[in-house]
Amino acid sequence: MINHLSIDIETYSDVNLNKAGAYRYSEDPSFEILCFGYSLNEGEVQVVNLQEGGVIPSEILRLINDDSCIKHAYNASFERVCLSRYLGLPKNKFLNPRSWRCTMVAASYLGLPLSLKGVGAVLKLENQKLEEGRDLIKFFCSPVKPTKSNGGATKNLFKNHPEKRDLFLRYNKRDVEVELAIQQRLKNYPLPDWLWEEYAIDQEINDRGVYLDTALAEKAIKIDGVIHEELSKLMVDITELDNPNSVAQLKQWLLKYGVEPEDLGKKTVTSLEKQFADSEIGLAMALRKMLAKTSIKKYERMKEAVCSDGRIRGMFQFYGANRTGRFSSHIVQLHNLPQNKLPDLAVVRELVLKEDVEALKMLYEDVPDILSQLLRTAFIPEGDGQFLVSDYSAIEARVLAWYAGETWRIEAFKNNEDIYCSSASKMFGVPVVKNGINGELRKKGKIAELALGYGGSTGALVAMGALDEGSGLTEEELVPLVKSWRNANKNITKFWWEVGDAVRYVIEEGTKTKCSCEKKLGNLIFTYKSSMLFITLPSGRKLSYVKPKIIINEYGNESISYEGIGEQKKSRNS
Repeated sequence: MINHLSIDIETYSDVNLNKAGAYRYSEDPSFEILCFGYSLNEGEVQVVNLQEGGVIPSEILRLINDDSCIKHAYNASFERVCLSRYLGLPKNKFLNPRSWRCTMVAASYLGLPLSLKGVGAVLKLENQKLEEGRDLIKFFCSPVKPTKSNGGATKNLFKNHPEKRDLFLRYNKRDVEVELAIQQRLKNYPLPDWLWEEYAIDQEINDRGVYLDTALAEKAIKIDGVIHEELSKLMVDITELDNPNSVAQLKQWLLKYGVEPEDLGKKTVTSLEKQFADSEIGLAMALRKMLAKTSIKKYERMKEAVCSDGRIRGMFQFYGANRTGRFSSHIVQLHNLPQNKLPDLAVVRELVLKEDVEALKMLYEDVPDILSQLLRTAFIPEGDGQFLVSDYSAIEARVLAWYAGETWRIEAFKNNEDIYCSSASKMFGVPVVKNGINGELRKKGKIAELALGYGGSTGALVAMGALDEGSGLTEEELVPLVKSWRNANKNITKFWWEVGDAVRYVIEEGTKTKCSCEKKLGNLIFTYKSSMLFITLPSGRKLSYVKPKIIINEYGNESISYEGIGEQKKSRNS
């Protein structure tokens, strides 16, 4: 028989978990596991009070180290990494992820929320996560400010707060109970083995981590501090404001010049900078953009997260994009690093490492932007290795064309054509060449491509910037643009309705007969089973929708409603 061990731990460390991540958090000398909740083979939940001398049973410790025993936890990477440190493994070694199963990943695969509380609420479990948990975690799991009233303590100990301790231990026990209940409810929807293999690979990548150029990060932070101080002083000199970072004060200053923007977001500031170039307003807006650069915060996160061996670990979040399974990022946000377009990266790096602020100011107008462009170079490949940066090209448009059988688009991609030009040409019936004949239509084709492929209409166009300055579009053109795109892509438009019909059919039949219902549409399989809608992709991956039903929306049209995303009910047009 394969043993199954469900685990939940509560921990303490002086390091900020949210900023530094579990790896740096757990290797700090201050780290300790306060209590260890567990259930073996769905038996009664036990809690070990480790802070006050409790001992984890030797059999349980053996099973944690036994790869044939399957360990379950919600956000299992945290338990696995922390237990690796507790068990005394070398700092760069971790428990084998292949014997762990993350209940959070299983929930995400089914389109459920990413929090234990959210999943419990959607599944309407009898036992819910205790509401007092957040305050108790803050009380016991984080450092406290020493005061006279607490006797100069820097942490709250169990022995000094017995009532809160007892509630905290119950909280730990309840979390294991809730997780067990979730596992029980999800047994009918097992994740495929290949997905757990992907999960294990993700965990191994996170365990390995990547080297950080700590010197570059430290120097960049110092230089940014110097530049920020200089720019702030210049901003004060120009505006004569006490706090030029204040939106309210800056708006009041602009009002003196007859300028009354609705906001001071990035688009507005850029527009004002161009509109009032070579004036105090233009300079003030340029300074505001430079001062608003947030990339330097990534250097700060790097420094906070780097482990004692110079590596940053745990930067990938498996199944971070709920339902679709796309990876997301922790800590440094690797999926959203600024591009570096500098031809002389090595020279710039050398100037930063020398802290040559004057040379940087002389060579580059926007030093904060230069520092942001160096972010990628702060990661160091091992040995003679290289980092390869890649991305899918127009992946949504390619897949959609294949599913719907939109042959002209498929041929355009085969011929490596610019899809925005090809789309504009098809929409307007004229040849469109980038920077050439009818090149001005490419922008309209691009906005239409980005906004309209998955059933979007005028609202989607506006969201994609169709009415922004420089778009070349007016409000009167939006409806005709939608019609032009749909006429040029009749198979895709037809595909939308076919998908909607398939979804409605399986929901209606499944609800009426109270049994599972299945319908095929090309390369997709639609299934309704036990109050769940599944769309099976050719890869075998399933898109999952919790408790789907057909409703009449505010416009009097039929829509498909489902629960789970973002821990709130959501609706999508069918």
